[in-house]
Amino acid sequence: MTINHSAPRIANSASRAVPRTTRALLLAGAFAGPLFYASATVQMLTRPGFDLRIHPLSQLSTGELGWIQMFTFIVVGLGLNCLSIGHRRVVTGGLGRAAIPVLIAIGGLGFIAAGVFPQDPTNGFPIGVAGGPADEPTWHALAHMTAAIVAFTALAVAAIVALVRAIRDRRVAAAVGNGIVALTLLAPVIPDIASVQVAITGLFAFGWCTATAISLLKSPKVAR
Repeated sequence: MTINHSAPRIANSASRAVPRTTRALLLAGAFAGPLFYASATVQMLTRPGFDLRIHPLSQLSTGELGWIQMFTFIVVGLGLNCLSIGHRRVVTGGLGRAAIPVLIAIGGLGFIAAGVFPQDPTNGFPIGVAGGPADEPTWHALAHMTAAIVAFTALAVAAIVALVRAIRDRRVAAAVGNGIVALTLLAPVIPDIASVQVAITGLFAFGWCTATAISLLKSPKVAR
């Protein structure tokens, strides 16, 4: 996936070095997505009763070991906030230089909130829970879903801004990559495959963040 929506504008400002901590911030942003899916994969393989075809990844935040997924959400959200700060420091010119880091920060805060407010046990998970959906979602489950929607929407809008930026700079590959990410994040959820679809949507969202961070790390402004 080619994103690299910042390179041309970064190069024009190479003479102004950013603080040395910027590299660490961007690395945190780059590793946020891989960390989320590494944690989720281990949990899916080790927690009895979990089935991605039925249970969304968010449901890993339920049960005695639910704190692991809750902590994962929070750490990943903090990683996106680090990316936001790094982006603001490195990209100082061009369309979206202010909007993109703000949108990434909103996404990060959304994932932090998703970690603070867990999903409800349902559909037989964790083991011992009755099969079928919950009769009525709790307030914290509604807060979790709202936070996730806000996070994904914010990242989708960030990808759209990056898409316009790439088009203006005539970078075809970056434009295509950002367009695919935006369309994937904004696609309506299909109920029969909702759990799998949301997991794939997350891959695109976090993949975009990782690609953005790697692109910024290549800037001559970032101290090695």
